[in-house]
Amino acid sequence: MVQPTEESALIAMSGGVDSSVAAALTLRWGGRCQGVTMRLYNNSTVGQSQFHTCCSEHDVDDASQVAFQLDIPYSVVDYTVDFRAKIIDKFVRIYEAGGTPNPCIDCNRYMKFDRLLRYADEKGLSRVVTGHYARICWDEERGRWLLKKATDESKDQSYVLYMLTQEQLSRIRFPLGEMTKEETRAVARELGFCNAAKHDSQDICFVPDGDYAAFMERYTGKRYPEGDFLDLSGQVVGRHRGAVRYTLGQRKGLGLAMGEPVYVCRKDMAANTVSVGPNEALYARTVLVGELNWIAIPALTAPMRVKAKLRYRQREQWATLSPEGDDLVRLTFDQPQRAATVGQAAVFYDGDIVVGGGTITDVPPEEENGGVLPSC
Repeated sequence: MVQPTEESALIAMSGGVDSSVAAALTLRWGGRCQGVTMRLYNNSTVGQSQFHTCCSEHDVDDASQVAFQLDIPYSVVDYTVDFRAKIIDKFVRIYEAGGTPNPCIDCNRYMKFDRLLRYADEKGLSRVVTGHYARICWDEERGRWLLKKATDESKDQSYVLYMLTQEQLSRIRFPLGEMTKEETRAVARELGFCNAAKHDSQDICFVPDGDYAAFMERYTGKRYPEGDFLDLSGQVVGRHRGAVRYTLGQRKGLGLAMGEPVYVCRKDMAANTVSVGPNEALYARTVLVGELNWIAIPALTAPMRVKAKLRYRQREQWATLSPEGDDLVRLTFDQPQRAATVGQAAVFYDGDIVVGGGTITDVPPEEENGGVLPSC
C-alpha cells in the first residue's frame, strides 16, 4: 500500500457528464488525481449485447477521453466477478423470493464505496470522488460526518447513499452537491467534453430494456412457470405468466377483466400465486426495517420523529421510528403509504439530513397496521 498524500483523489468516471465534471472540479481544487472506470459486467454476460449500457466500450472511451483532456492518469478495473456475486445474484434471489431488490443501493454499498476506497488505498490516494448529487459535511456538535440532500432536490441522490459509514463519509467527496444538472452540463460544454449532452444512465444498468423477468430467465436459464391469479378471498380469477413478473401495486399488464381496476397485492412464491385487489388494499402505515445504517446518530435508543420515504422518487412523509431490537426498527407513518415492498430501502430524514436507513423486511398485516385500511 502506498502512503496517501493529504489531498489526493481517485475519481470514479463512468463516462457520463456528471462524473466528468466532478473530475474537472476536483482537479481545480489541487492535489494528485487519478480517474478510474469500474467494469462491472459484460453486455454478453447479461444478454444485452444490442443495448448501450454502462460499462460499455463507448463509456470507457468517453471516460478515457475526458481523463486525457484533463491530463490525469486513468485506468479501468475489472470487478465483474464481485458484481455478479454481490449485485446480480442477489437481485435474482430477492425477486425469486417475492421481494423487490434495489441493485443501485447494493452497487453503491459493495462496489463504488467499498472496492474503490480499497483501490484508492492501493494507489496512495486519500479521497474517492463521484458525480453523485448529495452533500457531505462535518458536524462539530454531533462529532459526526453528515450526509445531506443535494441543493437541487430534483436531482438529489441521498436515498441511494444512506448506507455510507462514518469512515467512508470522511473520505468521499461529491463536488456536484450544490449544483443543478444544467449547471453541470454548462461546465461540460465550457470545457468541450465529448459527453456534455449525453443522456443519464438507466436506473438498473444491467437491465436497460426494463424487462427484468426476461433478463432473469436469460441469466439463470430458468423459465418461470405460469400460475393462478387470486382475488383477496382466495378465488381463482385468471392465469399469470410467472409470479416474478409482477410487482406490488402493479395494474398494467395483468390481463384481467374484473369489472373494476385491480392491482397486485400479494405474491406467494411457494404456491406460485399472485393475489389482486382494489387500490385501497395496498395501503399500510407500518413497516419493519432491518440491515440498518445510522449516519446522523450512533443508534436509535428511543422513538424519534422523522420524515421517511420508501422509494427513490417518493416525497418524504412524516413518521415515527421506534427501536425493535439490535438491528430492527418499526417505522409508523402518520398517513398510510401505498405499496410498501419487502426488499426496498426505507430512508429517514431530519430536514435535509439523512438520519439513516435500512431495508424493509416486513409489512405487518392489518391488525398490526392499525386497521386503517385492508392490508396485503
